[in-house]
Amino acid sequence: MTPANRKKRVVAHSVRPDAPQHEVDTNCALARWLANILGFKYGGSYDPEQHKGRDLYLLPTQTLVGAAAARQLGVSGPEDLWGGYVEHDFICTKAISHGLRSKDAHAPPGWSPLFSERVRSVVLDGLSVFSLDDARPAAEHLLYNGPIRLKPIHACAGRGQEVIQSLDQFDEILARPDAEALFNEGVVLEQDLTDVVTHSVGQSFIGDHVLSYCGDQYLTADAQGEQVYGGSNLLVVRGDYADLLELELPDDVQLAIRQAQVFDKAADEAYPGFYASRRNYDIAQGLDSNGKRRSGVLEQSWRMGGASSAEVAALQSFVNDPGMRAIRVSSVETYIDQALPADAVEVYRGPAENSDFLLKYVTVKSYDG
Repeated sequence: MTPANRKKRVVAHSVRPDAPQHEVDTNCALARWLANILGFKYGGSYDPEQHKGRDLYLLPTQTLVGAAAARQLGVSGPEDLWGGYVEHDFICTKAISHGLRSKDAHAPPGWSPLFSERVRSVVLDGLSVFSLDDARPAAEHLLYNGPIRLKPIHACAGRGQEVIQSLDQFDEILARPDAEALFNEGVVLEQDLTDVVTHSVGQSFIGDHVLSYCGDQYLTADAQGEQVYGGSNLLVVRGDYADLLELELPDDVQLAIRQAQVFDKAADEAYPGFYASRRNYDIAQGLDSNGKRRSGVLEQSWRMGGASSAEVAALQSFVNDPGMRAIRVSSVETYIDQALPADAVEVYRGPAENSDFLLKYVTVKSYDG
């Protein structure tokens, strides 16, 4: 899926005008690193005047939404970017993981019931809500089976989520001044698990390289004490999921990979306009309110994410050693100012969106020790 033309320029593109500095700088650092690996020129941050008409390989911070946006950036397919494209905004959010409460529930333009049908067996119990009127019936339906988690569809890194224990507690949320805006924008209501391990499964198609990986991610406390994304540990292979599954993997990891494959295939089927060269999926495994072990895909990431730096580090390792079969890589995000571990690669050091300091770095270890 890739740029064969060596005249291409790798260009960073911060999609959100109000993006925090750490996101912008991380985007540029990864674009520069990719350019070096692929043997392309690094073109800096996207500038419509400077880059108009040039042959670009884009690294956007968000999934591209709508044909006009892609056309303006010169993106016509997955070979033109490391990321993804969707026709409607909701498709690249948590919203597609679950169906609606009923056929009469409000749905955004472009909604495909087919997707939720295809993934029902590989996601947790949950519903997507796009209007205040639909919120209480959805919550009432799900709360019969235990606590639920409220997740705004555009929030990231675990921010903005709340665990709801009862309908009275949910009614308090409905009474808030911002409730209508919250639910109209889109909310996922999903069964809450305890003792959770979150697996990361995905693929990247970069240049002539196909990488497939599995791993886990963990949380850390930010400056306000909120538990947010803290990093990912990945096992990456050169090749497809079949190559990944040839390794000796625990049963729970194999299950996560199979579930991600179902979710990934459903996206291609239900939303035929969609394409992506980075396809990352989070799979939660834990206990439900009855103590039963559950496993389900939480959401997708068809854009630059927390694990992207680890994927680039893996690609670098494979390019450096063409005979290498697999590699272990870790991306780390910490809000504590500290020296880098030995042999770590610094990706970002500076202010964060909600605190004075954030450090991002990557480490690489051999697969077999």
